[in-house]
Amino acid sequence: MLKDEDRRILRYLQSDPTLNPSELADRCRISPQSVTRRLARLEEMGILQGITARIDWQKLGYAVEVSLRFTLDKTQARAFDEFLEAARAVPEVLEIQTFLGRVDVRLSVIARDMAHYQQIYRDKILTLPHIAEIEALMHVARIKSQEALPI
Repeated sequence: MLKDEDRRILRYLQSDPTLNPSELADRCRISPQSVTRRLARLEEMGILQGITARIDWQKLGYAVEVSLRFTLDKTQARAFDEFLEAARAVPEVLEIQTFLGRVDVRLSVIARDMAHYQQIYRDKILTLPHIAEIEALMHVARIKSQEALPI
């Protein structure tokens, strides 16, 4: 599926997404035209889905992160869809994951401090539809956070 040159391009992009095609070409030892073609093909294949900015939300004053695990009341046919739609609208929700098993959904929520988290929890989280059970896990430390793939 992927050729060695594609893997090299992806490895370099993972380590420094600001590299332009000419810089990638130099590092990968292929022509800039080939890099441009390969990047377009990787995008068409859905492998390369764009370049994003990672912002350190702690440096912007958000000191609290909480992982909330939900079990939903699935007696309603649209429980998942309605819950997910409402959760997406909460700006402090950084991540939404769904699961098979006892826990249905996990939200990662950030807040400036505990008082702010308490406000978010009361005003935004508890008003989400179809909640049967919530478990909160207070984030203490991030030991490893990596999105780079071993390619």
